[in-house]
Amino acid sequence: MFIDEAVITVEAGRGGDGCVSFRREKHVPRGGPDGGDGGDGGSVILVADPKLSTLLDYHYQRRYKAESGKHGSGSNRKGRNGKSITLRVPVGTLVYDADTGELLVDLARPNQRFVVARGGKGGRGNAHFATPTRQTPRFAEKGLPGEKRTLRLELKLLADVGIVGMPNAGKSTLISRISAAKPKIADYPFTTLVPNLGVVKYHDQSFVVADIPGLIEGAHMGVGLGHEFLRHVERARLLLFLLDVSPFALEPPLEAFEILQRELELYNPQLTQKPALVALNKIDTLDEAGRAALEPIRTQLEAQGYEVFFISAYTGEGLEALVARLAQRVAELPSPEPLREAPPEAAKPTYQPVRVYKEGDVFVVEGTLPLEIVQRTDFGNHEAIMRMQRRLKGLGIFKQLEALGAQEGDTVRIGEVELEYSPEI
Repeated sequence: MFIDEAVITVEAGRGGDGCVSFRREKHVPRGGPDGGDGGDGGSVILVADPKLSTLLDYHYQRRYKAESGKHGSGSNRKGRNGKSITLRVPVGTLVYDADTGELLVDLARPNQRFVVARGGKGGRGNAHFATPTRQTPRFAEKGLPGEKRTLRLELKLLADVGIVGMPNAGKSTLISRISAAKPKIADYPFTTLVPNLGVVKYHDQSFVVADIPGLIEGAHMGVGLGHEFLRHVERARLLLFLLDVSPFALEPPLEAFEILQRELELYNPQLTQKPALVALNKIDTLDEAGRAALEPIRTQLEAQGYEVFFISAYTGEGLEALVARLAQRVAELPSPEPLREAPPEAAKPTYQPVRVYKEGDVFVVEGTLPLEIVQRTDFGNHEAIMRMQRRLKGLGIFKQLEALGAQEGDTVRIGEVELEYSPEI
C-alpha cells in the first residue's frame, strides 16, 4: 500500500532525577553529600532511508516515545541515559509541526538525520550544591521533560524525471520498458493507483523516473486521481509529457497536452516552468499515413520550445533516443534544493526571554529560564522550594510581579505549575 501522508505524535524521554545522598562509611567522618546526577532522556530522530518509498508504517502506529533517563544514586553514581529511537522515513519526506503548520525540515538527502524531539536533561544530585556555608544540601534537581510534538509527514517522491500523461497514455508501460520497475498494466483507465518509481541505467549514468497516476481535467480540484499525487511532480528536475497518438486515445494529442499543462499550472504555476520533453506514444498503432499526420503536431510543439520524440513503449521503437536525451538533460540540470535544511544536531532549542503579564486574576511568567527552574524543583522538598524562590527573585521576576500589583497569596503560573505568590523568602 502506498501512503504519502501521515500524522504521528513523538515524545522524547524525560531526564532522570538527581539523588539526595550522603556518604556514610566507617572511619570516614563528615563524608558529605554524594548524590549522583540523573541520566538524560532519549531523543526521537528521523532518518531518510533510500530503501523506503512509502509512509505505510506510520499509518498503523502513530505514537512513539523514547526511553527516559534513570535516576542518579549514591556514591556519585550517574543514572543511565535513556535510549533514543530512530524513525526511518523515505527520502523526500517533509516534516511539519502539525500544531503550527511550520515546516521543520525537508529530508531530501539519503541518510539525512533530524532530531525532531530532544530528550530532557537529567537533574543534578545534591553533591553539586555543597558550599562552605551549605555543607549538607538536602535537595537535588528533578530531570527536565522531553519534547513532545505532533508531526505531519508529507512525502514528495524524489525523481529526476516525472512522466505526466492522461489515463492510458502508456506511462506504466514506458517505465517498465526503460527500468526494472514492474507496475500493474491493463487496458482500462486508472490502472495505476499509486506513483511508480524506476531506476533507468544508460551507459555509466543512472537516474530515477516516476510515473504520476493519470491526470484528467479538474485534477487540481480533486477530480480523478491526479490531485492526490501532483505533489510528487514538484520534486522532478525534468518532466516528460507522454501523449497517446493512437486512434483509441481519449483526447487528441494537442488537446491532451493543453489539459495537462493547465492542470499543472492550476496546481502550482512553477510546474509549467520546469524543463520538459514531449513523447508521442503508441506509434505502433499507426500506418504510414498516420505517422505522417503527426508531423504538424511535432511542428506545433517544437514551436513552443519542446523537443518531441516518436516512440512506442509497447514495441520499444524510439526508446533508445528518448532515454539518451533524458540522461543528457538530467545530467545538465542541478539537483533540487531542499525546502528547508536540517539544523545541526547540536543546535540548542530556541531561547525565550522572560515575560511577565496578567491574565485575568492570574499572573503569568513565561521564559526559558523560569520554566526550567520550576521544572527542576522538587516541590516536596522545602530547601528546593526556597532555592527556586531565590533564583526567580534573582531574575527580577518578583520586581515585575510587584510592578503589576501582585499581592501575597495571588496565583502565579509558570508553565503548567501554579504557585502562590509570597514576596518574602
